[in-house]
Amino acid sequence: MARLTRAQTQERNRAKVLAAAKDEFTERGFREAKIDSIAERAELTRGAVYSNFPGKRALYFAVLAEYAPRPPELEPGLTVAEALGVFARAWVGRLPLVTDGRHASARLAMDLLPEIIADERTWVPFTQLTKLNALLLGLSLESLSPRSGRLVRVAESALTVLQGASQLAAAAPGFTEPFNVVSACTGLADLDLGDEWLPSGMIPQTRALDDPWLPPDALDMLRDEPFSLAGDGVVAILGLHRASAVEEAVRAAVPGEEITAVLVTGDPGELMPLARLTIADARACLRQAFPHSARPRLRVVCDENGVIAAAAGVPAISDATETAVRIKAGRIVGRADGYGACHYAASGVTQES
Repeated sequence: MARLTRAQTQERNRAKVLAAAKDEFTERGFREAKIDSIAERAELTRGAVYSNFPGKRALYFAVLAEYAPRPPELEPGLTVAEALGVFARAWVGRLPLVTDGRHASARLAMDLLPEIIADERTWVPFTQLTKLNALLLGLSLESLSPRSGRLVRVAESALTVLQGASQLAAAAPGFTEPFNVVSACTGLADLDLGDEWLPSGMIPQTRALDDPWLPPDALDMLRDEPFSLAGDGVVAILGLHRASAVEEAVRAAVPGEEITAVLVTGDPGELMPLARLTIADARACLRQAFPHSARPRLRVVCDENGVIAAAAGVPAISDATETAVRIKAGRIVGRADGYGACHYAASGVTQES
């Protein structure tokens, strides 16, 4: 048998750690799970676990992202109300039931939100990622709406209901009837929440450029498929404290223009698994709730190693990063940095450098 390469060995060990950790977290819960027990289950050393994941929480996020449940196949909605109902049914369909035991795999994620809110390092990015999910849902709803207008606040309200249902399913199984949760979300379609979008009041430094654009291929997290970043459009490099700022590019761009949100972080070991998990949760339900034609043109990429940011000329990344570049014919023709960068890059407002 041919010997495995170093990369193959690392990938095999990572898979063994994830499988072992899933069993450990399912049986003991996050707080009682032990890294030593996970290493023993995986037949690896403690050091091998830490060489793949910086800590237990990062490993927990990675397990949830790797083993995210897939909702059942449903008929997509053709109206805003129908789509909200299908989205909600897909969401509650993966929640643990009152008949599930304490160690059922459906209860694997019950410690997720308590861990997120316990530390500002996680709850601030999670807030932004949830806002990004609300944007994805809102844009999808807008494509089905017979009237023009923003529906992101409706989407935010739906996610509030569904996140609350998730927490009660974990803490108080059987408290509420899932069909009532679906009905509540469906009813949001008729609410007038005074939703409007206002452009950023910040005016960043913007300039015209003529620099090469040589990015690697990327994985679109929204569609779970690879694609090329080489095409024309706007690419927004956003730290996880600024993820929702991509809406400024979406609203300012001309209709049909390609917009890509590239997420970066100063703590990729822990926060990138959280980003992948949060987006995967929304992606699974969006797939069920909307026809392909209604899904937003926005693409979302997790740039774990910062290689796309480097291609865009971002010398250093952090969770506060906000840089947007305009791409045309394989060149970077405009760039903006700082708050408001997404809006100004997408609107084409530049000054000569």
